[in-house]
Amino acid sequence: MKSHRILFAFALAASLSAAAIQAASAEDAPPRQKWSFAGPFGIYDQAQLQRGFKIYKEVCSTCHSIKLLAFRNLADPGGPGFTEAQAAAIASSFQVTDGPNDQGQMFQRPGTIADHFPPPFPNDQAARAALGGKLPPDMSVLAKARSHEWGFPQFIFDAFIDYQEDGPDYIHAILNGYTDPPAGETLPPGTQYNKYFPTGAIGMPKPLADGQVQYTDGTPMTVDQYGRDVAAFLMWAAEPSLDTRKQLGFQVMIFLIVLTGLLYFSKKKVWRDIAH
Repeated sequence: MKSHRILFAFALAASLSAAAIQAASAEDAPPRQKWSFAGPFGIYDQAQLQRGFKIYKEVCSTCHSIKLLAFRNLADPGGPGFTEAQAAAIASSFQVTDGPNDQGQMFQRPGTIADHFPPPFPNDQAARAALGGKLPPDMSVLAKARSHEWGFPQFIFDAFIDYQEDGPDYIHAILNGYTDPPAGETLPPGTQYNKYFPTGAIGMPKPLADGQVQYTDGTPMTVDQYGRDVAAFLMWAAEPSLDTRKQLGFQVMIFLIVLTGLLYFSKKKVWRDIAH
């Protein structure tokens, strides 16, 4: 009986600890959003990707690179759905460093569809010099690199349902998380308070405001919507083959189900033949 009480006490303590960890984890957790690409059958929303690209081009690209993405990718299946001509026109609006020329010098030229997106600064040192010592992260795989530690038992549930949208949730939350700091909290010089940033003090000034970027399809022009759209675009940039991967996974599952059924009925037939 005594050992049972000890085990019960340990179990209760573990449960309370887990609950405390979960509460602390959820307190500053990015709110979970609904994404068209979530779940085993989710796919990218083409119109949203185009709006998200517009946010990146007009706002984010002034500081953040996306160097792993090529202009030709904008016309790839499962992506924003631009035609090759549209992707080429977008490329030509960027200046790309090329060379050396006959004089041994590097030069600037309009981009082509074969080029990768050029960085906003020639090197990291130039970026830090222009931005007060801060180095904005490259956004190529940002949506896959960012996540939130949910703790027990949420991470078990997430593994079970294959939840992979922490990155887009985080990006959306950061863009919507600028607010006044708590009373008595002093921020380091050159920072703003963001309730979803790990330390609270973020070096990036608030980049978006309602009505800042013009949409022509009737979508609300709010920071909340901007955040959703650019987060979806960055998710595609980080995993452009997601639609194809899910389609292939679905086909494999159907094949395995059919194969299992055939094997099952074949085995029943064999045993029936033996019995007779």
